[in-house]
Amino acid sequence: MADSFSDIGKVEAIDQLYRLSAYSPVSGLTYASPKGGKVTTAARMYLEGIDFNLVYFPLKHLGYKCVVGVVGELYAALAHPRLLNVVLGVSAKLDLPQVKDLWMGITVAAKEHGFEAVNLDLQPSGNGLYVSVAATGECSHLTDKRRMAASSKDLICVSGALGAAYLGLQLLERGARSFAKDGVQPDMGQYKMVVGDYLRPDLDASVVSRLEDVEIYPSYGYFVTRGLSDALKRLSRDSGLGAKVYAEKIPFEGNSFALGRELDMDPVSAAMNGGDDNRLLFVIPILQLEKFRRDFQTFDIIGHLAQPEVGTVLVTPEGVEFPVKAQGWPETEENL
Repeated sequence: MADSFSDIGKVEAIDQLYRLSAYSPVSGLTYASPKGGKVTTAARMYLEGIDFNLVYFPLKHLGYKCVVGVVGELYAALAHPRLLNVVLGVSAKLDLPQVKDLWMGITVAAKEHGFEAVNLDLQPSGNGLYVSVAATGECSHLTDKRRMAASSKDLICVSGALGAAYLGLQLLERGARSFAKDGVQPDMGQYKMVVGDYLRPDLDASVVSRLEDVEIYPSYGYFVTRGLSDALKRLSRDSGLGAKVYAEKIPFEGNSFALGRELDMDPVSAAMNGGDDNRLLFVIPILQLEKFRRDFQTFDIIGHLAQPEVGTVLVTPEGVEFPVKAQGWPETEENL
């Protein structure tokens, strides 16, 4: 019987496909630009019924979020946004005013994040809406040159609360089921911050410029969209080092734990494995700790790199270390 995706995991499946070709896997596509820097591309497709539900997802918010989903990958690579290509697959159930709402959200986000040009194409879709977005950005030659190799004890930092988006999604799904059953619109006012983290994530458009201005050059950067565990696994694989993250240092929205109790869901598990957070994770050299704390107060330091034999672990407040596991990764001891 052939291996199934559930047996081998997404990462191993991708590795096997690469082994059939003359190419090697890379973290983002980059190539040298004529100006001496690096050009980086990022792409993603959002599918109705898998990545979003139009029962509760406003189209303007959806368009905005789709752009954030790719521009964050550019920021993780310390690249400035340049070009955005958008393809909308539109089914017969959407009319032109609805598509205009979606497009408005896309262009608002594109303007906020400094894209110089945006290309749009429309295609028919027989199975609901899909949004394909591809972004191109440029990392300056100086920034790329000054990125140093990571070392043990370098700091792992994230740009905001984790787990809230997944909790917000669960709340919205519960509300949709309740509305379908009894027609009553649920009141989510007390959890508007959590719901907002899922529907319309914010991302600092100046983060790369600010890092360059104060001459802080992260050795690694990742866009956290599939849970913190996935980003940590990628970091350990790419750096060849271990990573320790402390549960008590993970930032949460103020009411995440109250909502977690209501949904019978652990916010720490939501942060590690939930996904859709749209946060940046950077590895900052330990010698730049004081400067980073002073100039990037919205970031939280949640852990540090370690020797390879430590592995990738989550440390509880009691000091117990649990190996990090992530969806899509093969169940081996460590994927280094």
